[in-house]
Amino acid sequence: MLVDTEPLFLLATREHLEPYGIDVSEALYVDYCMRRGHSLFDLVAEQGVGDDEVRRVRDARDARYMDLLRDGVRVIDGVRDALAALAGRLPMAIVTASGREHFEMIHRPLGLLGHFDFVLAQGDYENHKPHPDPYLAAARRLGFDPSECLAVEDSERGLQAAVAAGMPCVVIPSGLSRGGDFAGARRVLASAAEVPGLALGR
Repeated sequence: MLVDTEPLFLLATREHLEPYGIDVSEALYVDYCMRRGHSLFDLVAEQGVGDDEVRRVRDARDARYMDLLRDGVRVIDGVRDALAALAGRLPMAIVTASGREHFEMIHRPLGLLGHFDFVLAQGDYENHKPHPDPYLAAARRLGFDPSECLAVEDSERGLQAAVAAGMPCVVIPSGLSRGGDFAGARRVLASAAEVPGLALGR
């Protein structure tokens, strides 16, 4: 919940699924990917497209996404101040569904990672969000029970993963996730600037 790259990922995915007659609308992307945690390439496979072609198209989408990321991404408002307020006061980790290569492309120029103890990315846990594995792995590595941690999320699938892990979670909706069902969240926040007061007051 540091940068909002979902619109770029949506754009790259839409471009590469259009030849298969799949209209990747915002509504479809939000429901299928951000809410349920599925891959839209499952819809390509359901058309009888072979595994090799699905992999080829996914790789082409990933390459396009990397190109979009090279143009730079914006840090979400309030994040830099929140990290500065929490630095050295609480252990912090990043738990992301991004692949390691994409994650490093995003964050290399931003100067945020020095605030965190470690990063868990795709491949560092068995099952991705909304499964609890990513958050359970992070809690184990931090040396805390999940109930002693606080997850900060921006999507329903992330919230579901945290809740399933037994970890309290606050949500800061992003552009695409606004209007989601965050009933299981400890709180829904308007800005990352609210996180330090909440985290330090626990």
